[in-house]
Amino acid sequence: MSETQLLDSATSNTATPGELLLRQREALGVPLVDAARALNLRPAVIAGLEQDNYDEIPVTAYRRGYLRSYAKYLDMDDRLVLDAYQARHGSADTDRKVTPVSVARPPSKIGALLFKLVTLLVIVGLIAVTVMWWQSRGGSEPPSMGASPTIEEEEALSASNDRELTSGVVAPPQLPSETSTDASEAATSSAPAEATAEVSEEATQSAVLVASDSTPAADTSDDEQATEAAPAASPNTLELTFNEQSWTEIFDASNQRVFVGLQAPGTTASVEGTPPFRLTIGNATGVELRYQGEVVNLPQRAGANNVARFTLGE
Repeated sequence: MSETQLLDSATSNTATPGELLLRQREALGVPLVDAARALNLRPAVIAGLEQDNYDEIPVTAYRRGYLRSYAKYLDMDDRLVLDAYQARHGSADTDRKVTPVSVARPPSKIGALLFKLVTLLVIVGLIAVTVMWWQSRGGSEPPSMGASPTIEEEEALSASNDRELTSGVVAPPQLPSETSTDASEAATSSAPAEATAEVSEEATQSAVLVASDSTPAADTSDDEQATEAAPAASPNTLELTFNEQSWTEIFDASNQRVFVGLQAPGTTASVEGTPPFRLTIGNATGVELRYQGEVVNLPQRAGANNVARFTLGE
């Protein structure tokens, strides 16, 4: 039987596309395995096409392509096979959508460079913030209290300056005692000097000065009482000597800031107030403190960052 007769017979019997392909392959005597090898398909796919079972081919476009290729391989008119497929599955057949695969492109060199640059800037910023914070706690620089001092700080500074001026006037009473003591010693030593014939010019001048200064002076016991009364006039005075730069802040018992500021090396300060005092002294090893005539050991009170925070006069 010829190919035309086979096709006409299959068409008249409304054969399925699988039946058309199966009959043609058997008529030609081609094994199923050879057909699969020739089309570069698995035998299960070829068997599914001949049995109208398309589980192996879920996509409609692939089905049509395989049917066309198989028909041409068997020397058939592919339009007859596709028409038979359309007549049987065309109305109910829907293509499955294939989700396109998105290929992730590697980042460009410019993008990678920008990412590294931003990361480096962030790290540098964190390091800078850490260093600034550590310096502010170390006492060498004032803590971040704003760009300009507030009105309260200005008033506190002016008040502390007034106290420093007042204490500066009160503090020197020790000088008269020393002068009077020296005067008494000079007067005692100048008496035999005047009796001798060989008196130096310098001794004569000192005797004249002593005579003019010691005229209204009291005796030695009165001088000692004046010396003892001088520090007792202000027992709550803090005497600070800054050998190195230091940020210092002092509050009294009324929680009033009596002293604050960054002190330069070689300066001194005298602070009065109501005890107890709360002190914060930066760079404590470079500062000397006296309270009620006694030296306060600041290095012993300083922490790991060389900042001394303590209460004095409780």
